[in-house]
Amino acid sequence: DFDINPYSYALNSSRALDPNTFYTRSYAPFNIFHELDNNYMDIGVTDLKFQGELKWKVLRTLELSALASYNQKASSQEHHSKDESNQAQAYRAMDDATIRENNPLLYKDPDNPYALPITVLPEGGIYNRNNYKMRTIDFRTTLSWVQDFNNTHIINFFGGSEINSTVREQDAYTGWGLQYSLGEIPFTMYEYFKKLKEQGGNYFGISRYTSRMAAFFGSATYSYKGIYSLNLTGRYEGTNQMGLSRKSRWLPTWNIGVAWNVHEEDFFKSFPEAFSHMTFKSSYSLTGSPVPNFVSNSNVIIKSTVPYRPFSNVQESALAISGLENSELTYEKKHEFNIGTEMGFFTNKVNVSMDWFTRNNFDLIGLIYTQGVGGESYKYANVADMKSHGFEFTLTTKNITRKNFDWTTNFIFGLSETEVTRLESMTYAMSLITGTGFTREGYPVRSLFSFRYQGLDENGVPTFLREDGSISSYNNPEINFQNRDNITQYLKYEGPTDPPITGSLGNILRYKNLKFNLFLTYSFGNVVRLDPVFKSSYSDLTAMTREFKNRWALPGDENYTDVPTIISYRQANTNYYLNQTYNAYNYSDVRIAKGDFVRLKEISLTYDFPKSLFGESAAVSALSLKVQATNLMLLYADRKLNGQDPEFFRSGGVATPVPKQFTMTLRAVF
Repeated sequence: DFDINPYSYALNSSRALDPNTFYTRSYAPFNIFHELDNNYMDIGVTDLKFQGELKWKVLRTLELSALASYNQKASSQEHHSKDESNQAQAYRAMDDATIRENNPLLYKDPDNPYALPITVLPEGGIYNRNNYKMRTIDFRTTLSWVQDFNNTHIINFFGGSEINSTVREQDAYTGWGLQYSLGEIPFTMYEYFKKLKEQGGNYFGISRYTSRMAAFFGSATYSYKGIYSLNLTGRYEGTNQMGLSRKSRWLPTWNIGVAWNVHEEDFFKSFPEAFSHMTFKSSYSLTGSPVPNFVSNSNVIIKSTVPYRPFSNVQESALAISGLENSELTYEKKHEFNIGTEMGFFTNKVNVSMDWFTRNNFDLIGLIYTQGVGGESYKYANVADMKSHGFEFTLTTKNITRKNFDWTTNFIFGLSETEVTRLESMTYAMSLITGTGFTREGYPVRSLFSFRYQGLDENGVPTFLREDGSISSYNNPEINFQNRDNITQYLKYEGPTDPPITGSLGNILRYKNLKFNLFLTYSFGNVVRLDPVFKSSYSDLTAMTREFKNRWALPGDENYTDVPTIISYRQANTNYYLNQTYNAYNYSDVRIAKGDFVRLKEISLTYDFPKSLFGESAAVSALSLKVQATNLMLLYADRKLNGQDPEFFRSGGVATPVPKQFTMTLRAVF
């Protein structure tokens, strides 16, 4: 309700606003600069780690080691809404009877049917604090054995065990009526607590989660004369976050890899001198993904709660099932097959690396909707399988190598395509058109769909294909955003939101002690949803993009434009479902752009001071100065984006695109 994200405000507010004038927002005065001074967050982070390791060289070829570590992280978030902030003033806005009856932030005592709405914040502001703590203890023991038999047979074995315990704690507190302008003394009315209890809320809360893991692992490598090598790796891991059954809680993973260093063969000497080295490699593995932190119901989870009651004098404590036992929930896993090669040419002035892979992911975790047996309408389960394949190519060239001048180029190209092959969860339309949920079988993961736009009607209102095959209209504009059935029959598939093609191009030039770096990144093949700027009603404070210049204005314009009309206040209030229609337009196939881009990611200049400046007895042995600029500009992007960043996803809160950054670093070695 009080989102003052500066980026969002700048994007959606009219440029005609006077920066020195207060406007009305939530029945209270609002000015963005004044609000940022009086409504802000302070964030603190502390990270402390202790680690110790003991090693024992039992034999020349055998070594034992033990490592223990303790890590404690703490972060705090303090949200200050001071006395004069718009948020605080909105809670006491009741200048006249109209505002008093319409301000939803005022409180009307349900015990008194004749009571007038009153404020629960007559003085002061709001202080909200959230503390997050995490304590991690790790202990690992390993054994390493390396044996060389006449420089012909080389055997390396590495194995050990590991245990881990992580405790996460969170506490939240709200200080109501803190008078920032009067020595930060609280002024709290009992009606606030009465209102809070009647709404089923709490002014403080504490939560604690514990996860534990144990693992046993081993790796064996055999090499013959450095030409052929075989690697076997295995790991047996268990966690208390998974199901109770043995097959769910414990996960065995393994990897088999082989390599052939062709340049070590005798016949390689007969190759042209242009060849420097050549290696072929391949591997096949079964691996598991880390368990998400939100999955923690190997046992039934029962929490205390306070049931909702409309009156504060009938409150009571209760126990509620937060999550049923999920005994069959297991790890996300994947089989992967990889083939690759590395080659060098012209005394390694040109190096090429190529890898091809194919993956089969299975037992992917997601929400599944149930019949409600046991009290849960949905729960986490292993609901999906997915296959993917891809290709990675790296080219590194030393274009010029001189005593005082070097020029190196590094080019990376990656291609990856995915397809969901099994999905037991029924994703609803809103998840598909926003690209935030599971996709559908046969489509890439995180696919984006759209409502099928059917043009403007004679009133300038957009129309769409609906789930029953009919076309919406001005008189019947209802659109179902929650539908789950036959979605792909009336929604249009646009493409993946993750780019299939990614890569970079970097150039490093050195002249004596001066080094220059130019780095570009690129991606192609994905789609982006344009910003949702269309609504059924607007205010004088709303920014109107240039697209509105081409909006429907007169009958017949529907033949020339796809930009809907601005409907009247009466139309918006007499036909509620027009709001759904305009929202559907934001998520239609005409509001899609390509996500392709080429970005100038970094330019840097580094100077290494000559060592001759420092004598042998000087405290400083090396000194360098670096000036760096990152995320400077988009060199190429779809013109339809109209300035929108193709890498930025609007997730709410204080989310902003990655800004331009300029950094100067002085590095000294003592």
